[in-house]
Order: sequence, then structure tokens, then C-alpha cells
Amino acid sequence: MASAALKPQAMQVWLRLVGLVLLSLAVAGCVPRSRAPRQLPTQPVEVAEEAPQSLLPPGETMNRVAVLVPLTGSNGALGRSILNAANLALLDTGGGRIRITAYDTANGAAPAANDALAEGSGLILGPLLAEDVRAVAPLARRARVPVIAFSNDSGVAGDGVYLMGITPAQSIARVVDYAHSRGANGFGALVPASVYGERASAAMVAAAEGAGARLVGMQSYTPGAIAAAAARLNAMGRTDAVLVADGSRTALQAVPIIRQSSPQPRLLATELWATESNLGASAGLRGAWFAAPSDALYGQFRSRYRARYNVNPYRLATLGYDSVLLAVRVAADWPLGRPFPERALRNAEGFTGVDGAFRFGRDGLADRALEVREVTAAGTSVVSPAPHGFN
Repeated sequence: MASAALKPQAMQVWLRLVGLVLLSLAVAGCVPRSRAPRQLPTQPVEVAEEAPQSLLPPGETMNRVAVLVPLTGSNGALGRSILNAANLALLDTGGGRIRITAYDTANGAAPAANDALAEGSGLILGPLLAEDVRAVAPLARRARVPVIAFSNDSGVAGDGVYLMGITPAQSIARVVDYAHSRGANGFGALVPASVYGERASAAMVAAAEGAGARLVGMQSYTPGAIAAAAARLNAMGRTDAVLVADGSRTALQAVPIIRQSSPQPRLLATELWATESNLGASAGLRGAWFAAPSDALYGQFRSRYRARYNVNPYRLATLGYDSVLLAVRVAADWPLGRPFPERALRNAEGFTGVDGAFRFGRDGLADRALEVREVTAAGTSVVSPAPHGFN
């Protein structure tokens, strides 16, 4: 709204009033900074937007953190294991600044997220599945609530969504780099015809280029057709190492074909093998290398989990534990009822949890310090330890 200019007489009165106000402030001990008189604006002034009001219920003394996981249905057991681990982390840290509430995504991740946001959650941990993350992300984004999801699909990361899951790109880059350091120069890859396979294919190309190695060839396959893909790969030329971006049972179908080459190439795998047990029971898998989070602290975590819940955790349960450790740490600078300090998630020094050191990039992906393991008759052994932090 435009303002009329002050007449000279009115200006003199106004200046005397200002002088009295300044004098009273000085007497009260509040001395304002000196500045030149300014003219009244002739155009409407934009007023800074007020900070959002707290959505927490009256009398609430802790910020609320929602855990969105399936508690029923086919993934219910895994979801409950992640939730149990999250609660265990809260107990272990005495995290008195946050309150965890679980929301079941089995009947829809979007309704679960809406309930969490309506009840004042300032941070969302989960969901587990990529399609659920896609449903939750826009709802959380509108509410200015960050999402730390348990998915490993890099396609859902970014713009307020952070992924705790281990992506194939991370594990492939680590194991290819290690294999190259041990003399492997020509690489091949067998990847499933799926979204995971697409991510693994792109990661393999980038990993070989980053290591300064040669990618001899790459073949995709549909279920049940990996042996034929392995034969096609053999025909493309000699390889020193072959990555199979799939579970160990599927990889076993290709091993006899892969090892027809002379000399036999080293078998490489992805982080998928980290969640499998009894790998060494299959002689064909022995000697394979794969990269995964460190197991150095997992034994202690499993013992504490079993002591409390009388059952062993799923290996992925550590994602719930470590995400709460992260939330508790950041909560030290999270004022009650205010937006979660998202910038703190991108701490360059990173964080440390049961799965070792990790940090989030601007793309929302967790950069992890991974170890390389070799499959042995007794299980696995570490051939290249994970770094303790980031340089």
C-alpha cells in the first residue's frame, strides 16, 4: 500500500518522538545501533514469513520420530525386526529427546505417512520398499519433514529423501577396485533383467572406468537363463574377474560355465551376499569376493538384540538401529517442535553405527566404508578391512 510523504511540521514532531524513544531505550540499557534516518517506503513491504507453529501436542516434551515399516503381511517379520532394532538403539542411547512411534505400511505407505505427519512427526525413518518411498516422499516434502529410508534403490533418493540401504553401486565399486588392486584387469558381468540389474550394469561400467580397468563384456539374463548368459560372456573374450549381480543360488548356476575359461576368473558378487548364511557350504562359491558393511560390531548387536527379544535379528535390522543412532545425535540440536535440522544429515565427517562409517551426499545416498570378504569353507573372512572414516 502506498504511503503519502510527511509534511515538514509532521516530520519535526515525528523526529522529536523518535528522539524520546531512543532516549528511553538508552536509559533502559538497550542501545540501538546507529543508522541514518530512512524514508518511509512508497511500495508494499514484504514481511518475512513467520516460522511454522509446532505440530506437537500441547505438553509434549520430546520431538516425534516415525518409523514406517511393514508390521504385517509378507514383509512383516523383517519390518518388526527393524522396529525392534530402532527401539533397542533408543534404549542403548537413553535418547530422551525423541519419541519413536511405529506405523504399519502393509496397508499403504501413504496413509501411514499421513498419520505420522498429522501426529507431529518431524522425521520419518523408512519405509523399506522403493515403491513405498515414492508414495511417502511428496507427502513428507510438503510438510518439510526429511525421510531416511531403508531402501537401496538410488532412484528414489534426493530432495529430502536419504537412503540407509547399501546400493549396488557402492559394493560393486569397492570390490572391483579391490580386484583390480590384486591384478585383475579384464572384467565381465552377469546382471539380471530387472531394476536392480540396471543399477548394477551402470555401476559396473563406472567401477571399471574408475579403477582404470577394461570391461570385456556384460550380459543380462531372465530368470533361469543365467547359464546361457555366462556362455555368451565367455565368448566375448578372456576375463580376470566376473561379477554376478544376484544372490548366491543364482550365481551357482553360472559358476560351472564361468570356470570353463582358462585361467579361471575370480568370481565377484554384490552386497546381496552379506545377508546370506552358509555361503561356504557350496564349494563353487569359495574364493568369491564381495563388499559389504563391516561385521565387526554386528556380533555384539545380535547378542543384545537376542537378549531382549529372544530371537535373532534380520541382518537388515541394523538399518533401523543406525538410523536411530543418527537421529539421537542430530536431536541434540533439534529444538522442540521445530523442523528437523536436515542440514546436519550432510555432515562431511559422517556418522558411525553398527554397520560402520557412513555419510550422506547431496544426492541423498549414503557413502559407506565397506569391507571386502572372501567366501571360505568356514563362511567368510575379511581380506580388505573397511576404513574407519572419511578423509
